[in-house]
Amino acid sequence: MVALPRSAVIAVRFLSICFFVTLFAGCAASSRQSNTQAPENYFSMALPGMGDSPLMSPVDPINAQLRNLQEPPPTMVREALLAQHQRWAGTPYRIGGTTERGIDCSALVRNVYRDTFNLELPRSTRGQVHEGRPIDRQELLAGDLVFFSPPGRYNHVGIYVGDGYFLHASSSKGVMISSLDNSYWRRYYWQARRALEPTHVAQLSSRTY
Repeated sequence: MVALPRSAVIAVRFLSICFFVTLFAGCAASSRQSNTQAPENYFSMALPGMGDSPLMSPVDPINAQLRNLQEPPPTMVREALLAQHQRWAGTPYRIGGTTERGIDCSALVRNVYRDTFNLELPRSTRGQVHEGRPIDRQELLAGDLVFFSPPGRYNHVGIYVGDGYFLHASSSKGVMISSLDNSYWRRYYWQARRALEPTHVAQLSSRTY
């Protein structure tokens, strides 16, 4: 075997080292790219068995759950209830009534809850007073039920709209908004109940008033 000059050996070793450094550097760059960059068509890929349905971004299901479970701010609930007041304002009180031609307090509450929160309540005040859980007056939030026990045969119910006011069907003036601090309502205030859960209130997220 012919011995190579020392300079040639050094040159061969140098070229070999450069070759392997370049090879490993290329592998490392390829590995980093595959871990940080998705293919351009990643979010339009279809899962097996989904036909033409695109694959959702991983963030989308999380946002969807938050939209379904997150409770809208009290201002949104109050605005929805005030919109219901505009719809029903001026409707006369009629015991047993359920329409704009005449309505009683429990029917108004039932209609507003169904149309606003997609929640069916019992027809009567006697049934509604068992819905949800009792809360202190200091805990009242827009959408809570407020009950009164005035003289006479029937109890009374309304929906708290915030800032000390509630929506109800008054036996003397029809559908209106009254203050809880009114001497009459303060005297006969009975209890309050929270019948709404976040999933019910969240129905507002997909409605426009």
